[in-house]
Amino acid sequence: MEAAANCSLRVKRLLLDPKFEGYKLSLEPLACYQVGLDSPVAEVKLRDDQYTLDHMRAFGMYNYLHLDPWYQDNVYYVDQLGRVMNLSITLDTALKKPREVFRLPADLIACDNRLCASVHFTSSTWVTLSDGTGRLYLIRTGKRGDGSCEKWEILFNEEFGSPFVIVHSISFLQSDAHSVGVLLLRVEKDELDVQGSGFHVSLEWVTITKTTKESDHGYEISKRRVLQGKSVPHYAAIEPSGDGLMVISYKPYALTQNGEDKHDKSEKEKAEENKKEPLYYWQETEEDLTVTFQLPEDFAKEDIRVRFSPGHLSVALKDPLSPVLEGTLFSSIDHESSTWIIKENNSLEIFLIKKEVGPSWPELIVGDSRGEYVMDPAKSAAIAERLTHLTSDEMNPDPNKENPPCNAQELEECDIFLEDSTSLCRFDGNTFNVTHVVNLGSNQYLFSTVVDPKEMPCFCLRHDVDALLWQPRPDQQDKWEHISTFNALGYVQASKQDKKFMACAPNHSYSALCECLRRVFIYRQPTPLSTVLYNRKEGRQVGQVAKQLVATLETHDPVLGFQATNERLFVLTTKVLFIIKVNTEN
Repeated sequence: MEAAANCSLRVKRLLLDPKFEGYKLSLEPLACYQVGLDSPVAEVKLRDDQYTLDHMRAFGMYNYLHLDPWYQDNVYYVDQLGRVMNLSITLDTALKKPREVFRLPADLIACDNRLCASVHFTSSTWVTLSDGTGRLYLIRTGKRGDGSCEKWEILFNEEFGSPFVIVHSISFLQSDAHSVGVLLLRVEKDELDVQGSGFHVSLEWVTITKTTKESDHGYEISKRRVLQGKSVPHYAAIEPSGDGLMVISYKPYALTQNGEDKHDKSEKEKAEENKKEPLYYWQETEEDLTVTFQLPEDFAKEDIRVRFSPGHLSVALKDPLSPVLEGTLFSSIDHESSTWIIKENNSLEIFLIKKEVGPSWPELIVGDSRGEYVMDPAKSAAIAERLTHLTSDEMNPDPNKENPPCNAQELEECDIFLEDSTSLCRFDGNTFNVTHVVNLGSNQYLFSTVVDPKEMPCFCLRHDVDALLWQPRPDQQDKWEHISTFNALGYVQASKQDKKFMACAPNHSYSALCECLRRVFIYRQPTPLSTVLYNRKEGRQVGQVAKQLVATLETHDPVLGFQATNERLFVLTTKVLFIIKVNTEN
């Protein structure tokens, strides 16, 4: 198996503004319109058995408002009558009522064990739709931008068993046949996970292919593959060609065996595996790592095959074609300086030299849990010594000491980020092996948006105080391109404790945060000033200014959906759809 490439995101310095001075609160009025809904939004509240953080992220914070990226200023939602409703904006002062474009065949309210209905706009003429009960619909819509040509027609539907939400979908040609790839997200009960939350997260990639040229309805499932992990992905999208998948997640994902649940093993087999000794032990210092395997009595040096590469390790005992340990290393090593020996106690010790001195590794092999980490005694003693000043029987016994006790109040929320092992992985569409890995570290995921519907969705990450927008480029050597920067947004969003949704305009002209109730914050990109303005502290002329605007909605209902276009923001509550005019048409 080819080793995954350890990559990094290359920041374009020209897109950064080190002299950015902050946002100026603007009191300019924002035109805000509202449209009443004939039937409330089909909101699905979490059940008592959906109590984990993963349930909250996947379903509790779900965005019930869907933006059609192929046709600007077209938004959709599903109401309690099972209708897919559309609002198309042509003139803000002449808003029409949302119109029904499709009605789900099943009665949503009759199903107790359901999730929120989900919609994804696969192409300019295709839509994938889930009713939240476990059924997937593939719908041909015609040109949605033209009401006279728009007709939603079901060409494929299938019952998948357990409920899911649609994360992403694409339309592409596979062997000259029209195909649709769909990503389905589930949070499923895991009876064998007794130490964790008791649940696992699955991403199922379903490929639906047209099998007959004579009939429009000849679509069948051609392939089903399942990735499984222990955290809801922040971002998951299929490449436009259908050749790969990109996932951003806190915990790693791996392909289940034969596309089936890897927990299909009996509980007895699983329990026996848990009783086994670790396959290996490993420990680390700032410069290197040591991996130890215990060998049987009859092993000779000729039976061992250890292979190093900068980002990959393979260890084979007796059979070189069946390695006992093989996979992608958490970070890069100096493979030419790494070595291995057989000790007198009949153990194999492998010495790996880190390419980057200092940072600790949370795991040796990405996604491998068969080893056990052993803390290096010198490192353990050093950590204990550094933390000594934080423990005392007295409250701040020596305030004049060089290292006074830590005061948590000195930390700002933007300095606290728990998910420091988040990674961005690209999976090969055929083998589902990881081909590229980016360790995001403290680059917190903020939101995703569609800039070009023909490309993959962009994702926005925090870099220091800024927020950087990245466009995946799967067909290029640098898989991710830095295309825009939202100055200080990483710092600003950390102070908004009640934020629920984040978005930005496809043309990057502004970013926006929406709270759970009423308030929307808008942050424009810096623009040149038409008048002369001086910085009073420094006495220099200011050439441009970035404005912050605040819109307060006339409602007390919680926000259920939030979308941004170049000109407008759409905010959905249970009974009202608000339209905020942010930019005038150029």
